[in-house]
Amino acid sequence: MKVVLGRDDLAAAAETAVRQTGTPFERLDVRPVHKASRGFVNDAAVDLCELAIVTLLQAIAAEKPLLLLPVTTLGRPQHQTLVTLGELTVGDVEGRSVGVRSWSQTTGVWVRGFLAEDYGVDLAKVEWWTYEDAHVDGYRDPTWVNRAPEGSRLPADFLDGRVDFGIMGNELPDDDRIRTAIANAREAAGEWSARRGFTPVNHVVGVTEAAAREHSAAILAAYDAMRAAAGPADLDPVGFTALRGPVAQAAAYALDQEVLPRPVDFDELVERTCAALGVPPSRLGG
Repeated sequence: MKVVLGRDDLAAAAETAVRQTGTPFERLDVRPVHKASRGFVNDAAVDLCELAIVTLLQAIAAEKPLLLLPVTTLGRPQHQTLVTLGELTVGDVEGRSVGVRSWSQTTGVWVRGFLAEDYGVDLAKVEWWTYEDAHVDGYRDPTWVNRAPEGSRLPADFLDGRVDFGIMGNELPDDDRIRTAIANAREAAGEWSARRGFTPVNHVVGVTEAAAREHSAAILAAYDAMRAAAGPADLDPVGFTALRGPVAQAAAYALDQEVLPRPVDFDELVERTCAALGVPPSRLGG
């Protein structure tokens, strides 16, 4: 099995468990981990891969033979990722420019969902700028979204004032002028999660349907090992029941934002995975 996992703790746990089943295990070192997504979703370049949940949802909607293994590798609050310079606030987003690395980037999907639902922002009245394509071949940004000129980079455009706001997580520049657009963003994120009953999920584990059928014992062993090694349940939910809320919400936001061409129901994900592995949902925390 060829595997890409960004977290060393989960990778080590999975490797030990998989090797105990007699299945070879090869971890590919891809950093940042999202660079493995394109090959995984379009070419099945690896068997098991950490990837953004929206990328997986897009792949399922495009009928790619991929499955959700219900393990979270990255969950985090997201309200703090909408940033600005100067005196602008979230109330100024309509009519202004906002840059995001990719329209399908999971962080952007979460933040746009918050803007529309909780802050009354009409997303179509924002001047959106993107910088990269989606990882899933064939997807195109909505017609009302702009593409930045070739060679442009979001952090530079943001710091130079070419966009008024940026949605940035790990790529956030180190600059004392940067402020969160949402006041008391961490508190706002905590209140959102308290209302919803979960923290936003960014990355999960995907597996090819072929690997699930051929190496079902190894995949299940990897799931058990990663479940045991996972962090706090609020940030690293594991199992179908725990992931239903965040994944279903991400899918709803993505559909509203034209990131998905069709609805992807959470039960569809459950059924596909269980059918390939030959197990009931309860085996995977459902």
